[in-house]
Amino acid sequence: MAQKKYLQAKLTQFLREDRIQLWKPPYTDENKKVGLALKDLAKQYSDRLECCENEVEKVIEEIRCKAIERGTGNDNYRTTGIATIEVFLPPRLKKDRKNLLETRLHITGRELRSKIAETFGLQENYIKIVINKKQLQLVLIFIGKTLEEQGVAHNVKAMVLELKQSEEDARKNFQLEEEEQNEAKLKEKQIQRTKRGLEILAKRAAETVVDPEMTPYLDIANQTGRSIRIPPSERKALMLAMGYHEKGRAFLKRKEYGIALPCLLDADKYFCECCRELLDTVDNYAVLQLDIVWCYFRLEQLECLDDAEKKLNLAQKCFKNCYGENHQRLVHIKGNCGKEKVLFLRLYLLQGIRNYHSGNDVEAYEYLNKARQLFKELYIDPSKVDNLLQLGFTAQEARLGLRACDGNVDHAATHITNRREELAQIRKEEKEKKRRRLENIRFLKGMGYSTHAAQQVLHAASGNLDEALKILLSNPQMWWLNDSNPETDNRQESPSQENIDRLVYMGFDALVAEAALRVFRGNVQLAAQTLAHNGGSLPPELPLSPEDSLSPPATSPSDSAGTSSASTDEDMETEAVNEILEDIPEHEEDYLDSTLEDEEIIIAEYLSYVENRKSATKKN
Repeated sequence: MAQKKYLQAKLTQFLREDRIQLWKPPYTDENKKVGLALKDLAKQYSDRLECCENEVEKVIEEIRCKAIERGTGNDNYRTTGIATIEVFLPPRLKKDRKNLLETRLHITGRELRSKIAETFGLQENYIKIVINKKQLQLVLIFIGKTLEEQGVAHNVKAMVLELKQSEEDARKNFQLEEEEQNEAKLKEKQIQRTKRGLEILAKRAAETVVDPEMTPYLDIANQTGRSIRIPPSERKALMLAMGYHEKGRAFLKRKEYGIALPCLLDADKYFCECCRELLDTVDNYAVLQLDIVWCYFRLEQLECLDDAEKKLNLAQKCFKNCYGENHQRLVHIKGNCGKEKVLFLRLYLLQGIRNYHSGNDVEAYEYLNKARQLFKELYIDPSKVDNLLQLGFTAQEARLGLRACDGNVDHAATHITNRREELAQIRKEEKEKKRRRLENIRFLKGMGYSTHAAQQVLHAASGNLDEALKILLSNPQMWWLNDSNPETDNRQESPSQENIDRLVYMGFDALVAEAALRVFRGNVQLAAQTLAHNGGSLPPELPLSPEDSLSPPATSPSDSAGTSSASTDEDMETEAVNEILEDIPEHEEDYLDSTLEDEEIIIAEYLSYVENRKSATKKN
């Protein structure tokens, strides 16, 4: 398959260089049948490529037929408005994987999915469609959107992904087919739970207040492991991006590429909502580009989407911005770049594969050879891993440590121990910061302010409690009015006489004191602060509610039912969040850990293709 793709790429390149138009005479006659000149052309190119003439002729004929189909489709689109979509089917369908589908562009995404499923014999509910690097939208809010409104155009390429992981053909018995359908349903539900869980986590992150004991997974850290301060406007998008990326990586580890790709594409979408400076601070975005292209390759769809080259170039640029020229910034921060070289090995490998499929022999060999050299450098002797395992380290720590220390076991043991201590200290400091923030919020809540107001003022004061108190005392009513989500529920039907007497004793009028206590829900301190700040009266902008509005509503049967429903919703949210957390790796450098077993096989395979071509060329 790889060699055929190479031959197609080379022949396409020759045809373009020689400005040969296969859809015109003498290669195509007036009836659009193959002309006699095509055989001579195949002989000429087979001599140049040192390939079998019949094989070259067959591929050229495929290119000619495709060109005629494209021309016919263009004419048809201009006259009738019926567009042609090139559909790339799942790998299990070995024959005729590239197919053309005609459709009008005013239909919805759901209708297109139904049409693809019916045309190619797929199960509609168990496929996803990727067009222009995005999933075709099928959820309810997009039902009314046409293909054209979603950016689908004439001659676009569509990748079909199956939720089913089995590659067995249609001859399976009914029981096994039913099991597959149930599996696909579970996968779809899992994807929906993933989306819900990530939205919950992102919402929590965007609220800026976190419990250090309950939400350690919300940290966004730089290469040293320290938390990065993220603007609230971008925090939710970044959390969704990182969450979808981690979920996609979990599917990648299980080799469930068809499910991984939609998650990774969603991550890419949310990363694009973040500023460029932030993406240059962490290497997540570059790693994501590699993971997406790796999915293309493992799905045998590397040629399907035209952005593989763009993504690899983007990854290379992001690594340079993040790590520095020749990794000098990375070495300065971490003292080495051995672990990160795994990323560059995969980058070079994918660049080599892409160039090979594009017919660029020289560039393909250069990148594949760089990948091979890096593999030799990063290969780990299993006996060294065993030595570190006996010292109580994990296999992952052993691999990462050995690569960081050029394979030296003693140095690796010291490196792992130091890194454990360093990360423990960082976590302790970060936890202490969060603990102090939580204490400050609780302190302000004790003064009568809600969590929401406490968050706002601490953010304005850069976390300094004394400064936050100054801000509150200088203009208390402003922060009370900004409290759009009050959590204090100590409302009273009427203020206690004792509290009114306390304010009167301070010199305030009894009626004004009672009104202030009603506004501030019986909080004497806030009432006194506001009255003192405003010369003994309440500012007009404060909400002066009637007495009965402060009374708690009576409990009704519907309220009880709502409580039960809320409890159920909370359980579902907990389940969704827990499912996300299960796939969050414990080790912060999990994305740098690889046995390189797959890479070793693929490097050898593609180098053999390129070297065989070089050998054939030298003989002639």
